Amino acid sequence: MKNYGKLVLIPTPIDNHSGLETTALNILLNAFNNDLEQSIFAVEELKEGRRRWLRFGLPREAIEKFVLYNEHTRGKESSSLIAKLQQGWNVYIMSDCGLPAFCDPGRELVALCHQNKITVTATPFASSVTLAVALSGFEHSRFVFEGFIPRERGDRISALKRILKEKVSSIILDTPYRLEKLLSELCEINSSRRFFIAMDLNQETEELQLGTASQLLKKLKKQKREFILLTEPLKEKK
Repeated sequence: MKNYGKLVLIPTPIDNHSGLETTALNILLNAFNNDLEQSIFAVEELKEGRRRWLRFGLPREAIEKFVLYNEHTRGKESSSLIAKLQQGWNVYIMSDCGLPAFCDPGRELVALCHQNKITVTATPFASSVTLAVALSGFEHSRFVFEGFIPRERGDRISALKRILKEKVSSIILDTPYRLEKLLSELCEINSSRRFFIAMDLNQETEELQLGTASQLLKKLKKQKREFILLTEPLKEKK
């Protein structure tokens, strides 16, 4: 098994006075104190990144290891970061505020990690739906939140057929004991579109899976897990 590192999304406060969430703070301190030679700290803007890093009480010395990752640098930095991850380095990515990879250039890095079978995770974040969108790597400049789909089979099938006609990503919720049922229904309706499932987010049993409905059903048959499912946006026909 390949000894890859992992990409860790570090959500930060949207205001200018709150501290960093405790788990995120401890993870970054541990990376600096115990794994500095195998850690990369990526920030959106150097000046703002430095200011917030120091305000959070993180080591000043780590600033020297900052990598600038934004809409201007992602073209040259993405391949370098993927190479480092494949060599066993861990990458901790922070935007100026909020959740990295949500409506943010970090999305492309997340997508590349999924393509290369590199683990992606995040420190605690209050919104499971928003977190699932960020962790998916799917294009989401626009998306539809469908919420919980109906219980009755006829209504469910009608709802899923309508949802799968959406060109943008759709977010679907259902109860844990209907995970297998939902995947089976998606298999009936569409065999080629890819889906992303985020399960047990921010827990030790967290698991992210990406594939067609049939691929996911094989992996998750008979499982009952808290989950959020996203449909991959349809590609425009040329």
